[in-house]
Amino acid sequence: MKHSMIPLLFAFLFGVQLTAQNTNEKEVRLSGNAYVTAHRDGARVGRNGLENWTDPESRIQTYVYFSKPQTVEITLNGFLPERKARISVQMEHEKYGGRKLSRRQKVTLEEGEFNVTLKPLKVHEPGYVSISLQGISKRGEEFGRITSFTVKSDDDNMVYVHDFEDYWARRGPSVHLSYTMPEEPVEWFYNEVMVPLHNDVIGSYYMANGFREGYFGMQCNSEEERRILFSVWSPFETQDPKLIPDSMKVVLLKKGEGVHVGEFGNEGSGGQSYLRFPWKVGNTYRFLTRIKPDNEGNTIYTSWFFAPEESRWRLIASFSRPKTSTYYRGAHSFLENFYPEQGYLTRTVYFGNQWFRSQSGQWIPGREATFTYDATANAGVRIDYKGGYNSDTNRFFLRNCGFFSDSTAYRTKFHRIADERPPVIDFDALP
Repeated sequence: MKHSMIPLLFAFLFGVQLTAQNTNEKEVRLSGNAYVTAHRDGARVGRNGLENWTDPESRIQTYVYFSKPQTVEITLNGFLPERKARISVQMEHEKYGGRKLSRRQKVTLEEGEFNVTLKPLKVHEPGYVSISLQGISKRGEEFGRITSFTVKSDDDNMVYVHDFEDYWARRGPSVHLSYTMPEEPVEWFYNEVMVPLHNDVIGSYYMANGFREGYFGMQCNSEEERRILFSVWSPFETQDPKLIPDSMKVVLLKKGEGVHVGEFGNEGSGGQSYLRFPWKVGNTYRFLTRIKPDNEGNTIYTSWFFAPEESRWRLIASFSRPKTSTYYRGAHSFLENFYPEQGYLTRTVYFGNQWFRSQSGQWIPGREATFTYDATANAGVRIDYKGGYNSDTNRFFLRNCGFFSDSTAYRTKFHRIADERPPVIDFDALP
């Protein structure tokens, strides 16, 4: 008899229940997995984890995804500079049909380094678990400096940020739709964008008309400011626009009323323009971009924006890109969060009624979009990304951030019903 059969025979004869044990410990660092979600003026999450935690109203949430029902052991790790503090630890996750299950535990922290093991957590079904910290009382200046949670589990598919740059992970995954283009040269691309109610999250870029050399869309920059942004990359590859030779710079040809123009860097470099405009949730905005060679070794990129509040087309800007001869290539849209502190908030955007206009003047509807995502999602440290098609509105959509787990597979294709009539645009009257 082989030795491996002995435990099984023992269990059969004596009624002993054996379970496979593959428990291991994973360190979930707050620097990449946590957010201050209430009273954010004081407490902050930085390279060393949670720091400057002095306000009892501050709430700090850490997110971990568990791939199966299980019971896990979680230990709170950190340092208290002085005296004693009492805090609340709340764990929340979904249980059967979307109902939230919440459990709260009070913990006393002593001065110095601490490792406090919490009561075991029973995870009822796959999904993200939120671990929330809130201060109750303290005798010193701070409630504690929290560096990480140690999670003891046998879950090989647990999702959390590790071996990845915290900045990009906390921003959350960016998601894209690539539109299938006609075979003949395309000179114009038209798209419509609508941000639904409660999805105008600060730090969001709802990019409508993307092309291989740049992008055009709208942003939510702050409580007071929103922008229509149009950028074209220089053919000279650098993160610092000051290093671009004059012969390789993107040159402004025209700009619209109230439009600001400058240079940008840190994600390639080039020419950038934006219009401060108070766009509203629920309204559908129209974006039009023309890309055409000038037959002198350059290509002209021009974009217009139409708001229903104004019932007119606005010129954003027209740029000349040197050493380039191309028509519109790589039509796409994307949704991204550019503020790491906002990566715990979900945002959704709808894109509809895509049309291409060929060099010969023929309108061709866009019917197909392919979903993709960025390196953050590809690394498997975040799975809150989604794209799709809404049949009620005949629009494609993108959704990201907020730690939902209903993800869309990479390169999933979606199709919409093509509209019978192209957009009515008086090209000669465009500003």
